Amino acid sequence: MRLPVPEEIPPASELGRVHFVGIGGAGLSAIARIMAQQGVPVTGSDDHDTPFLPALRELGVPVHLEYDAAHVGGADTLVVTTAAHEDNPEVVEGRARGLRLLPRSAGLKSVMAGHQVVAVAGTHGKTTTTSMLTMALRAAGADPTYAIGGVLAATGRNADAGAGDLFVAEADESDGAFLVYQPDAALVTNVDADHLDVWGSEAAYHEAFAEFVGTIAPGGSLVVCGDDPGARALLAPARQRDLEALSVGLGPENDWRVIDLDTSGSSSTFALASAESGVAGPRVTVQVPGRHYVLDAAGAIVTGLCLGHRFADLVEGIVAYTGTGRRMERKGESGGVRVYDSYAHHPAEIAGDLQAARTLAGGGRLVVAYQPHLVSRTRLFGKAMGEALGEADEVVVLDVYVAREEPDPEVTGRLVADAVPLPEERVHFVADLGDAPAELVRLARPGDLVLTLGAGSVTDVGPLVLALLEG
Repeated sequence: MRLPVPEEIPPASELGRVHFVGIGGAGLSAIARIMAQQGVPVTGSDDHDTPFLPALRELGVPVHLEYDAAHVGGADTLVVTTAAHEDNPEVVEGRARGLRLLPRSAGLKSVMAGHQVVAVAGTHGKTTTTSMLTMALRAAGADPTYAIGGVLAATGRNADAGAGDLFVAEADESDGAFLVYQPDAALVTNVDADHLDVWGSEAAYHEAFAEFVGTIAPGGSLVVCGDDPGARALLAPARQRDLEALSVGLGPENDWRVIDLDTSGSSSTFALASAESGVAGPRVTVQVPGRHYVLDAAGAIVTGLCLGHRFADLVEGIVAYTGTGRRMERKGESGGVRVYDSYAHHPAEIAGDLQAARTLAGGGRLVVAYQPHLVSRTRLFGKAMGEALGEADEVVVLDVYVAREEPDPEVTGRLVADAVPLPEERVHFVADLGDAPAELVRLARPGDLVLTLGAGSVTDVGPLVLALLEG
């Protein structure tokens, strides 16, 4: 369900007792944690346990693993996930009592009050880039508050209330949330059509990012990956508003250029040179493989420079970055088989992670299990998903994770599997997620790398593969 964003969003301190409907999600759990750290009384419910809930329980936040009207208790405000249905008993109860109902974006805006906001947006790479920027700013002594769509390995959490003035937030465009925050500075990784079930067309999706640039505070800054045409197009409207607008990337036309790039092995190294001065900063090491992660790191460094921090300090934070949950996350190794998990669910993300995984695999084969995410996305991009998967050696395609949508018998994982440009015997459609671990174990050989991909429940498969290999 989509709730309207109120014209006036009170700071969290004025919301009274706050109950989160769908508290286990990446977005709501982050807001709940920050509110609780700010002294706001918080409770929440979800229909299943998630990796984000232990950190909330450690703070003493009561969390219910079912939805029931009684859980609303003495709440004054409900923050509601977009995945909730209109007949959710807690939403029904909140409306019946006339409580304030806020969407995720308004809840996040409420905890931003009193901070200098830095928003990280883009079709791909938001979570990784927000994580890297958070690490860079922490190393620079900024101690920012942060809200990320994944668990930051360095802290084991997806959010924390810092003591500094900065608030670093992953700004999601999927439901228009990023138009609410009015940041003082922003970083856009790329603009590549997605969520067309919400935006309607590719043109409207690109226009939304231009509108996002229009929400940046006067005198603020914008950093974009200049190698991406969609992101680069945002420089012109930013400069028309007299924002500090800078591009970063591999191309020679960028204001900051990645040079001397080495992506061999399990890490990447590069230097970052200013087009204005021609001077390169200290060499940077990124402890995750892949060209796209290098661009994320470079964008985070340039954003930190715009905020007035020292180059060397920012680089120290990037070097200390060891990953984010579900972003090329190593799950373990057994029987000579390494297992990784990643959130990639768009054709461009699949291609980037397979390129990185191929480097990691070395002389071994790349065995991939992919779970398409959302019926609407699979309908539009299913063929392109399959084509991207063709870079693997063996591919297991699962059925669609429908999430907030209704299933469509005409749109299944078979649509993706049929588009994989590999010999038929190397493409395996496994409709039931429960059968995937055994199929991957059947296919994998010592020296291989198994990679699970997708934004849904496929993340549960890796540990099961390891358990079967150990057995």
